[in-house]
Amino acid sequence: MNYQLIKEVIDLIEKFDTTVDFKSYPKDLTGFKRWIQDDDRETDHSYSEVDWEGKENGRSPESEISTLIVHLNRYAKTYSKSAIYNSKFNTQEEFIYLIHLKTFGAMTKTELIKRNLQEKPVGMQIINRLIGQGWIQQNDSTADKRSKIISITAKGLEALDDIMEKIRQASRMVTGNLSPTEKMHLIKILQKLDRFHLEIYIKNIEPAQLVNVAYNEFLLSK
Repeated sequence: MNYQLIKEVIDLIEKFDTTVDFKSYPKDLTGFKRWIQDDDRETDHSYSEVDWEGKENGRSPESEISTLIVHLNRYAKTYSKSAIYNSKFNTQEEFIYLIHLKTFGAMTKTELIKRNLQEKPVGMQIINRLIGQGWIQQNDSTADKRSKIISITAKGLEALDDIMEKIRQASRMVTGNLSPTEKMHLIKILQKLDRFHLEIYIKNIEPAQLVNVAYNEFLLSK
């Protein structure tokens, strides 16, 4: 029996158990395997192999990542604008709201707004526009009379169906020339990053304190 191999596996399990953030990796075999795969990828792709503008002058990888995310968001918006051009939709948020209602079913206004990570006044404006178009309908909640349950209408499904192919094309453009494997890797990375930021977002920290609190309590303490 290879006792050295067993010892190395036990050491890995101990490292996983004591150092890993279990919000990113479940504390089970699936999470353990995912952690090993991610760790191997990080080892194989060293810092020196990746280049970006300003790196030689000390520009950090965090700065480059932030810039690229901003750029990708802008590219995605231009494709979305093109997808709804000459349609009855005014903004990409309108069809995203409809897609969520079609996919996840009826929900309260607050739930729909939270799914889109928007402030309530902005979300209510979008919902009211969709109601005005006859694309969604609202009914009293049986659980809470103060709340309204909204759902997509047949007219909303028809409006969504009219532009759905263009929306799919816009989505494909955002992922560009990535291979299927690269897309899966990117999904894992973005999901991990999304989970981290969502935990901070739902705290509703005041803007004046957000960076300080998030940095000290959610980043340094991990």
